[in-house]
Amino acid sequence: MHDQRQAPHTCPAAATPAFAGPALAGLATRLPPHIWFAVSAVFHYLGPAFAVLLFAQVGVLGMAWLRIATAALVFAPLTRPWRTFASADPPTRLLLVAFGACLAVMNCSFYLALDRLPISLVAAIEFAGTIGVALAGLGSTRNLAALAIAVTGTLLLIDVKWASDPVGLVWAFLNGALFVGYIVLGHRVARAGAGDGIAGLGAAMPVAFVVVLPVGFADALPAFLSPPLLVAAIGVGICSSVIPYVCDQLAMARLPRASFALMLSLLPVTATLIGVVVLRQVPGPSDCLGIALVVAGVALHRPASAG
Repeated sequence: MHDQRQAPHTCPAAATPAFAGPALAGLATRLPPHIWFAVSAVFHYLGPAFAVLLFAQVGVLGMAWLRIATAALVFAPLTRPWRTFASADPPTRLLLVAFGACLAVMNCSFYLALDRLPISLVAAIEFAGTIGVALAGLGSTRNLAALAIAVTGTLLLIDVKWASDPVGLVWAFLNGALFVGYIVLGHRVARAGAGDGIAGLGAAMPVAFVVVLPVGFADALPAFLSPPLLVAAIGVGICSSVIPYVCDQLAMARLPRASFALMLSLLPVTATLIGVVVLRQVPGPSDCLGIALVVAGVALHRPASAG
């Protein structure tokens, strides 16, 4: 989210999002919402998988900075973040800064984890956190069981990695924790009237750009000296942050939150398949069982709005 996805129970939508132009709005109503979700599911981990392939040329933090910079430039004309900051009161501005800082560190920890661990494991740890948020919002027996199942699957996945790469797991768990913080801060931004969905994200993205600049710009410099590499990095940013987020919004506009939450259970599978195809990360039997348990936990959990 490391990406910029909101959890399904935190991003209400009842109609086609306001940021969609006339052509996109027409297409959004013609295509079933499940199509938009499928496109999002593919690009959600396809972009990061391609980013892993660029780490050797750009560097992990350089790639994170390029991803954030690309998203900031794309979202700026759509959301006009300068207007959001100008109209906000001081507490709301501070909230937007915290939102952007969380986004920046989350993206960096996500890429640092991907540099050391299979993408399927990083995805599983991330989604275990989202179930924890659902449990806090709706403390039901069902959600408690879902969390237990997902955590069991995650423990199976990390068992073989703990001894070989504890640093990678630290980054993965930090990413998962920050994703939970991202959801909570996104809630507060929306309640403060600074915009929800793409508006809140667009306002936070320039802050994330500034926060990651000192640690990522030097690593990103090689991309500016190689046009093909720069184009590839920009493509990764669009695939990772722009396409999946816009498609999420178009899907959530017409899907009940509970249905969207159920469909999210497919994402750890998507991450695994993309890991196999793009990164040649073939899971073993215990990995497959762990992924299956995470999928079951995500499918079982109920978002707070559905209760």
